Amino acid sequence: MEEKSTQEAVGTAAQEQGSSSTKPSKTEHREAYGTAKTENLRDSGLWRILLPAAVVIFGLALFVIPLIILGPLLTNSIIALTQNGGEGELLWVWITMIVLVVGTAAVVTWGIWRAMLTQAVNYEKQ
Repeated sequence: MEEKSTQEAVGTAAQEQGSSSTKPSKTEHREAYGTAKTENLRDSGLWRILLPAAVVIFGLALFVIPLIILGPLLTNSIIALTQNGGEGELLWVWITMIVLVVGTAAVVTWGIWRAMLTQAVNYEKQ
């Protein structure tokens, strides 16, 4: 009787292979390949703290570093304006540069924060 059931299973598998169906037969040997069984998939969660912290720090640096450079230039231009009796030749340049740099930094920082911090929050909820 075992021979009959084995022959029937082989015949059924042969019929299924000949058909256009993509379902695997019940007797077909299936084996998983890959390294998922050997990798350590545990996560310490430290990157969920470090990545957003680094993004925030670099985003703030986009504001602070140019302002550290342009702030004294604007201050010196204002001082020169008061000492020279109203001649502020480069005052408009420093004000324009500060507005452009802060505006550009705001757009770039908003985009990076939106992309990076949204992903970190989504991973945190899992």
